[in-house]
Amino acid sequence: MKYLNKIWKNNRSLIVFICLMSVFRSAVADWYEVPTGSMQPTIIEGDRILTDKMAYDLRVPFTKISLLTLGQPSRGDIIVFDSVAANNRLIKRVIGVPGDSINFKDNKLTINGEKLGYVTLAELGLSETKQENLLGIKHKIRVSKYTSKMQSFDTIVIPDGFYLAMGDNRDHSADSRVIGLVPRAELLGKAKRVIASLDYDNYYLPRKNRFLKELNSL
Repeated sequence: MKYLNKIWKNNRSLIVFICLMSVFRSAVADWYEVPTGSMQPTIIEGDRILTDKMAYDLRVPFTKISLLTLGQPSRGDIIVFDSVAANNRLIKRVIGVPGDSINFKDNKLTINGEKLGYVTLAELGLSETKQENLLGIKHKIRVSKYTSKMQSFDTIVIPDGFYLAMGDNRDHSADSRVIGLVPRAELLGKAKRVIASLDYDNYYLPRKNRFLKELNSL
């Protein structure tokens, strides 16, 4: 007991700081390291993404118990969630919200009967970078020039309490086309900006041009 008291007296400022930081990361905001390219070109491997954990719920720290609902995801939001189906933490873009009727054909979305607009921005070998107009939310996506079963699905109506989420790298993302719709209870927060970015292919050197960039500007 005396030993513990000594540790507390000598390190209480550090201990209090660590406790407060842990609570902050658990309930207010946290960062998420992106290990894959499923959200390219918006998010790339090595990005550290700031996640607003109070975007949708106020939770009891260190739990998923919601004390208060603060908002609901909107189309275009980039969400971080713990997927039971994938047994992993994922980051994807919300494409469909409850009540939406969505069809996907040849890498082009139709939402509630309205075909989305697409503009080609660049060609990169076997893929293209396009701008998708998600009913007013413009963002970049990457699509392949070759065909695959990932490029289409039949019309689906999103039920209450669920969201359809897809990666911006449309042909290389294990999203709702693979794991199913995302339950509201699995949401951890809304991804806001890149805090820092390390280039895995270049000795983990920092990508200074991505530091503190808002995701909707990339």
